[in-house]
Amino acid sequence: MRLKDYVEKKMTDPAFAQAYAELEPEFQIARQVIALRLQQGLTQEQLARKMGTNRSSISRLESAAARPSLGLVRRVAEALGAQVEIRLLPAEAGRQRPQASLPAAD
Repeated sequence: MRLKDYVEKKMTDPAFAQAYAELEPEFQIARQVIALRLQQGLTQEQLARKMGTNRSSISRLESAAARPSLGLVRRVAEALGAQVEIRLLPAEAGRQRPQASLPAAD
């Protein structure tokens, strides 16, 4: 079974769906970092060097395995020539069922 199919199946469980929805900001960051890094033709190692960190930090960020600090997100954005934009939305907007999309593997 593909991971995407597994997640879609698990989304029928309300507890899983809620936990997954709570991780959506991390997944959004991960997807955006991956997309920008790949657009610039950078490996995780090269991005890490630009930031003065190690590849495992980038890997954790891109896999949404950790909740990144705002400082880390800013450093990644700077290394990628991007800017950080944070929005707070009314709670109703956040209640939409999240899409079962995961960060791509490196």
